[in-house]
Amino acid sequence: MFAPSALRSFGGVTGPTRQYPRYAHEAAVTIRLPGIAHHGRTKNVSRGGLCAEFLDPIPVGSEVEIDLQLVFEGDKQSEPLRLPGRIVWCTDFDESHQVGVMFKPLDAELLQYITLFLRYLDDGSVPERMPRRQTLDKRFD
Repeated sequence: MFAPSALRSFGGVTGPTRQYPRYAHEAAVTIRLPGIAHHGRTKNVSRGGLCAEFLDPIPVGSEVEIDLQLVFEGDKQSEPLRLPGRIVWCTDFDESHQVGVMFKPLDAELLQYITLFLRYLDDGSVPERMPRRQTLDKRFD
C-alpha cells in the first residue's frame, strides 16, 4: 500500500477515491517528446490522465504531447486528440513498460474533446459528426 505522502505526489489523491472515473479501454496512443514518438495502447483513460503500454521506457517527469485515437472495427482509428501531459511513473511490465501520464490543465475546447472521447468509452456512442478542431488561422479569420 502507498504511504499518504506517495499518494499526494500523484495529483493530490489522499485515499482510494479517484478524482475522475477510469475507463478500461484500449485506444491508440502516441507520446511525443522532442525528436521521438512512442506508440502504444492505453490500459485505461480518465479525464485526469491515462495508463498505457509501450515497448520502451519514457523518462519520469518528461513534459509530453499525447495523441489519443479511438480504435474501431477493422483497426480504423479516429482523428488524434492531442493533449499536453507529464509522465508521472514508468515501470517494467513483462517485455514492455507501463507508463502513467497526467494531463496538464486543459482549456475549454480540449475539455470538450476529452469529454466526447470519454463518453464514447463509457457507452460507445459517438456523434454522427465529431466537431473538428479549428486551426489557429481559422480562429482569427
